[in-house]
Amino acid sequence: MKKGLLIFICSIYSVLLAAESIKSPDGNITVSFNIDNGVPTYQMSYKEKPVIKKSSLGFQLMDGNDLMTGFSQQKVETNTFDETWKPVWGEEKEIRNHYNELAVTLNQESTERQMIIRFRVYDDGIGLRYEFPQQKKLIYFVIKEEKTQFAMAGNHKAFWIPGDYDTQEYDYTTSRLTEIRGLMKQAITPNSSQTEFSPTGVQTALQMKTDDGLYINIHEAALVDYPCMNLNLDDKNLIFESWLTPDAQGAKGYMQAPCHTPWRTVIVSDDARKILASHLTLNLNEPCKLADTSWIKPVKYIGVWWEMITGKGSWAYTNLPSVKLGETDYSKCKPNGKHTANNDTVRRYIDFAAQNGFDQVLVEGWNEGWEDWFGKSKDYVFDFVTPYPDFNIKALNDYAHSKNIRLMMHHETSASVRNYERHMDEAYKLMNRYGYNAVKSGYVGNIIPRGEHHYGQWMVNHYLYAVKKAADYHIMVNAHEAVRPTGLCRTYPNLIGNESARGTEYEAFGGNHPDHTTILPFTRLMGGPMDYTPGILETQIYTFVPGGSYVRSTLARQLALYVTMYSPLQMAADLPQNYERFMDAFQFIKDVAVDWDQSIYLEAEPGDYITVARKAKGSNNWFIGNTSDENGHVSTLKLDFLDKEKKYTATIYADAKNAHFKNNPKAYTITKKTVDAKTVLHLKAAPGGGYAISIFEKK
Repeated sequence: MKKGLLIFICSIYSVLLAAESIKSPDGNITVSFNIDNGVPTYQMSYKEKPVIKKSSLGFQLMDGNDLMTGFSQQKVETNTFDETWKPVWGEEKEIRNHYNELAVTLNQESTERQMIIRFRVYDDGIGLRYEFPQQKKLIYFVIKEEKTQFAMAGNHKAFWIPGDYDTQEYDYTTSRLTEIRGLMKQAITPNSSQTEFSPTGVQTALQMKTDDGLYINIHEAALVDYPCMNLNLDDKNLIFESWLTPDAQGAKGYMQAPCHTPWRTVIVSDDARKILASHLTLNLNEPCKLADTSWIKPVKYIGVWWEMITGKGSWAYTNLPSVKLGETDYSKCKPNGKHTANNDTVRRYIDFAAQNGFDQVLVEGWNEGWEDWFGKSKDYVFDFVTPYPDFNIKALNDYAHSKNIRLMMHHETSASVRNYERHMDEAYKLMNRYGYNAVKSGYVGNIIPRGEHHYGQWMVNHYLYAVKKAADYHIMVNAHEAVRPTGLCRTYPNLIGNESARGTEYEAFGGNHPDHTTILPFTRLMGGPMDYTPGILETQIYTFVPGGSYVRSTLARQLALYVTMYSPLQMAADLPQNYERFMDAFQFIKDVAVDWDQSIYLEAEPGDYITVARKAKGSNNWFIGNTSDENGHVSTLKLDFLDKEKKYTATIYADAKNAHFKNNPKAYTITKKTVDAKTVLHLKAAPGGGYAISIFEKK
């Protein structure tokens, strides 16, 4: 009995010895790490409320020698870090990066392999990652699956889209965690290229709300040389587990020590506004690696894109059934009469941009190869340098520059990645030659090399390669259909935009749910800005969709999205003739800034409403935007963030009393009034509506 008692006491002492905990700088968040019978585990609480219950950590490897059990604690290191850094562009002029850190070195005694688990604990959440130091017994290894768990403390409300290896272009579903399985089939849409789905797999960033009022967000940061993470839910035990995107052979990741994984992030607060204001994802990325960033400038642009999206024009120059680059003489081909990227049309857009204070004009469909670019699995599909006969690249750029406008380049790769990489240098050189400084790239379709996925390790490496290569030529990148952002724009600020979600184009394809833009800032935008392409003022759209489509938004909310959907790259997406019909409302789009010194989230509830105020870079002017779901919203706004001794002129673009996103979307009012820091505004957003306010200092 005495011997057994001694063994029991020693075991308890061993567990206590292995337990480590660390708190956030403000003391509200606690992370505890432990080794439970050789298995690394952690848990997390916020103001003594459980956020993550005991959850295991580790990896399955393809060779069968897993990194999941048999660990002992070898070394523990703690650190405190506090800095303030200035982003090249952003929501704030300065960002504080303040955390406490815990790094635990683990030894797997049976294999003599080491693994470090590092935690960084901020006032608004945590980041954790795995690190593999230089060692003799673990050099090259292939991941079968990462087994990072996030055990939930309850059956939370979740705002989710299905786990997918190739697209995020879904409307969001709002449900309890236990309801995900039953709703998955109807959430999956035909635009997915996956053949099989986990019935409980969801994508990050995943936003949740607990019954006792906590807002929890799970995502990842600094995704480099590693596959993108989805989350698979054990809906009986309410445990999420990491689920990586595989390659063509089914492997999840190829590693060589020394190396580390991306950060796994959990942001938490009892105030939804603080979720939106969090800079944790950016802070977990490395500082800017570009020595010179003077050429990186936020952009407000227009483009010919909406003409093609709404079926009024065409990317292709001819109606040929097939083409071969270098063998098709387009000068001898009959034009189809709908090609939008032609000299006359582009000049008209340049004139409109110059007249209304825009920076650039995006031209899609300018280059040869669009006749059979999609769905043919062609390797050599575009060369990115040869224009169609009706697009005079030199003359148009000269004309644009004469009006202080730049053209924005478009590179649709058709997901033929090897083809893009073989042409990339020449394409960027062409841009330099004609004065382009920004490119919208696209990756529509199934990836070539065939079998790879948009979010696998191979493609993650390609996207970053393209951004780095563009930086060599002083070119900014706006990548569409690429992997969802994870804060890399801090390290490479020429990554000025991404799509990676269901954007405005879907309003022409049947519409987005009215609550879509009240969820995206809590999910997709947690990793970085989105090129959402707002500003559609003519909400009735006659397209190839039978009976047409309509924008699930009021006109006033379309203005507000320039503030609520943060991006340093903002498009006025509608047709010039539509803006000319609504010039009084269009004034807000002309006025609104795209770079900011300060952002204040005034109201927020995921799925319901968001109201944000932003101070324009280098000025004393403010802009406010509100986006609301199908129920509308009533706001009481205090303008106490304004300078106390100054007066301002506020122009309020609001929904009319009878406005409604379905049957009266273009009913709006514009009022002007003098305001100051003591002013309180009472505003009402219609169903699917919102409001936008410009506040200019009186001189």
